[in-house]
Formats: sequence, structure tokens, C-alpha cells
Amino acid sequence: MNSPFKTVALVGKYDSDIGESVLRLARFLVHRGFQVVIARQTAEKLDIPGYRLENLSDIGKVADVAIVLGGDGTILSITRVLAPFGVPIIGVNQGRLGFLTDISMEEMETELADILKGRYQSEDRILLEARVIRGQETLYEACAFNDVVVSKAGTGRLIEFEVSIDEEYVYSQRSDGLVVATPTGSTAYALSAGGPILHPTLDAIALVPICPHTLSARPIAVNGDSHVEIRIVFADDCRAHFDGQKHVDLVVGDRLQIYRAIKPATLLHPLDHSYYSTLRQKLHWGHQL
Repeated sequence: MNSPFKTVALVGKYDSDIGESVLRLARFLVHRGFQVVIARQTAEKLDIPGYRLENLSDIGKVADVAIVLGGDGTILSITRVLAPFGVPIIGVNQGRLGFLTDISMEEMETELADILKGRYQSEDRILLEARVIRGQETLYEACAFNDVVVSKAGTGRLIEFEVSIDEEYVYSQRSDGLVVATPTGSTAYALSAGGPILHPTLDAIALVPICPHTLSARPIAVNGDSHVEIRIVFADDCRAHFDGQKHVDLVVGDRLQIYRAIKPATLLHPLDHSYYSTLRQKLHWGHQL
């Protein structure tokens, strides 16, 4: 075996019918001399016996690379766990959209064989760290790969907040909320709210208003080293969301501080991977004239 990787971790979407695909891939890897570790949650949910199991929180300590079978949502949750360990991630698409999981199930073995031999594109992408400050206390901390969103919750009324960047006041706004997105997240909620598409390798963060009351409110992209703070000025019902998978309720006076995580996420792609081709395919852009 001539590979930069020795131990390969497999993680599958828990609530999907991909047990056979995970098992097929595990056999494929073992046959080629790799040590295989399967996330314990994956193996137990999909009933996959006979392989070394590790808790997801421990996989970063033992794996050289992780293969994630699922959709973009699965990649988001796994990346937040593995990025601090520097474990690169390969995505096999079992979902609907597939911005992050760019290997199809049909071509899984062929594409993975090349990548695991060292023939791949490596791409570092920034993550965001966030904390909610209430008074002098840190109430909540979370990490996000796509975005941190402040928005109205159940009442449907606009919220009002102030935005500061690097401790400098930038603007006040009344709106349904604000999306603070990484370049990866620029094609998610931020795009739906009218934000720009940022190439995933850019060192930038996008601030995108959600239905602002003032028509002059526009998205802005700032340096990736920027520290963003959102202070809640008025809200009957307000909430902060992290990748749409975790959330915490906010009250007037709360401050949400957002900044780039120390370690990036590393994604591995096939050599013929093209981000622009992905955009054309997923966003249904027109063909070349």
C-alpha cells in the first residue's frame, strides 16, 4: 500500500439507509490494506458489526482521514468535531444537494482509490467560533462551518441589533436577522438572503441582512480575521443558530461574538474537481454559449 494515509475513519448519516454502502466501503478499504475505524454511532445505528469502533469525539485522535457518507448536513456536523484535530475529510454524497459531498455513490470506489493514493486536491476552509455573552458571563459557545445566524424566532416581529467589527461600531439594523457566513456558507442561507458567493478558499466572512427594513442595507464581506459582535437592542423573541443544527435563545442586551476558528477544515477532492462546475450543476447556471 503506497498511501499518505494508514487509518481511515468511516462516518455515515445515522438516519439513512446506507448501511450496505458503509459496509461495502469498509471491505474495499480493508482489502487494500487500510486500517478501518467506524464511528460507533454509525455502526450501532446501521447495525455494522466486525470493525473497530470509536466514539465520534475520539476519531480525530486515531484517524489519518475521514470519509463521510451522507449529505452536506452530515459534513457540517462531522467537520466541527474533526477540524480541531486536523483530520482531512472526504465527502461521499448521499444527500440532495451535495455542495460539500462531491463524490457520487456510483463512483465511490474509483474516486476514493485515487484520493487515498495521494492523488487529490486539498482545500482548507475557515470555520467560525461564536459565544453568547450575557452581562459578564459567557452563556453559550459553539462552532459553525456554514454560518452563525441571528434571527427572530416565534413571534414574527422584527428584531433590532447593533453590529461592531473589531470593536468599531458599524451599523444598527431592524430586520428579520443577520447571517454571518463563511465562504463555505455563502452558498447556503446567505445566498438565499441575497448575499455574494465567496470562493471557498477566500479568507473572508460575509454579513448578510435577512429582510432588512431599510432598503439601503446591503451585504458586506470583511477580512477573515475580523471579530464581529452583534448586540441585541430590541426583540420580543430572538435566537442564534449555528449551522442550523444548534441554537440558543437571546434576550435584549445579549452580545454574540463571532470570530474565525484557529484551525481550518480540510476537504479532499478528486483531481478533476472544479468549484465552478459545482456551481453550474447545483445552482443550474446556464451552459457555455
